[in-house]
Amino acid sequence: MKTKKNLYAELKQELTKDILPYWEKHARDKATGGFYGSIDNSNKYNAKEERSIVMVSRFLWTYSAAARLLKDSSYMDMADWAYRYLAKSFCDTYYGGVFWSVKADGKPLVQRKQIYGNAFALYALSEYAAAVLEIKKEETPAQLIMNQALTLFTLLEKHARDSKQGGYWEALSQEWKPTAQTKLSEKDIDCDKSMNTNLHVMEAYTNLYRNLPVVFPQKKNERKGIGQALEDLISVHTSRILNKKDFHLDLYFNKNWKQTGKDEISYGHDIEASWLLWEAATELGKKSLLSFLKSIVIAIADKSLHEGYDSATGGFENTMLNGKKDSTRIWWNQAEALNGFYNAWEITGREDFAQAVEGVWNWIMTKQKDSVHGDWFAAVSKDGIPDKKELKGGNWKTSYHNARCCMELMKRM
Repeated sequence: MKTKKNLYAELKQELTKDILPYWEKHARDKATGGFYGSIDNSNKYNAKEERSIVMVSRFLWTYSAAARLLKDSSYMDMADWAYRYLAKSFCDTYYGGVFWSVKADGKPLVQRKQIYGNAFALYALSEYAAAVLEIKKEETPAQLIMNQALTLFTLLEKHARDSKQGGYWEALSQEWKPTAQTKLSEKDIDCDKSMNTNLHVMEAYTNLYRNLPVVFPQKKNERKGIGQALEDLISVHTSRILNKKDFHLDLYFNKNWKQTGKDEISYGHDIEASWLLWEAATELGKKSLLSFLKSIVIAIADKSLHEGYDSATGGFENTMLNGKKDSTRIWWNQAEALNGFYNAWEITGREDFAQAVEGVWNWIMTKQKDSVHGDWFAAVSKDGIPDKKELKGGNWKTSYHNARCCMELMKRM
């Protein structure tokens, strides 16, 4: 692998000269105070497209995290913009929580409580609260924002957690009641529970657990409760979601954790889970838990390396559906492969993981990156040809995955 010094410089260059400026320039809808739900590969936007809580939360997290890591207050302008939009258009002031999507004019569209969306809002708010305190030095606003994150945590624990079988429901109605409409996206299916939702609830709780003491060092009991919920989620992943026969993560489940739906392997989620599990356990700081997880995390990363990583090109594969592999290089898979392989290399010191980090980074810089119009192409063929029918930005593709992988590796260096 390249020296840490050289790789760090390249990561910082990509983050600060391409990714962060790109979204600051192209994502904001100045007419509404929100963000465009659709941006094509020529950076033309569709102002009429609906907007999702996922998109807004991901922008809020990214620029809050960037301000903190880089000690640069200029990134708070984008974070503040995202927060105002979230608070104005997405908060359900009657039933609590956040709407899944709104119309271009900011009026509620899909009002159900998609747990994935509420988790991302919690994830972003906990980061923003810490940034408001550390960067803007505003204690009272930071506390108010962190209390919003804590309120979301309380709502998820009350309504979305399955107290009998463990884990979190896929979706509930606006009133936090059961609903048959649970599908996360057109690529997903209606199910009671999913790997993807539970993975990102874990990610959100990890961030809340980490940042709560920054704003509220006195709230030790609340942090203890978050920590217990986080530890329970780690257990759900290792006992219910992880398929120990092949060390892939199963995707869709009924209420009793019986696998349902299509026969699919998601390589990006596998490698993402490997490092998010390790991150959660590291934040909890329990040596016994880390010892238990170590072999599991490495086994998942190993499987991702041998089945998902293409050493000939450096690209990371997409999925295996009904025995047929999709070798399209999706932007977020490449970002998560960087995080996961770097994490596995740190734990083991193995050269094959180090080579994979360098290979994926080289693929990103030479094939995934759009050197003409900015940021990364959403999808690129194995031969390096971008699929320009896929949007450059919008409700799912934001600054989150690629900015996060740059920041994650920079922090570790």
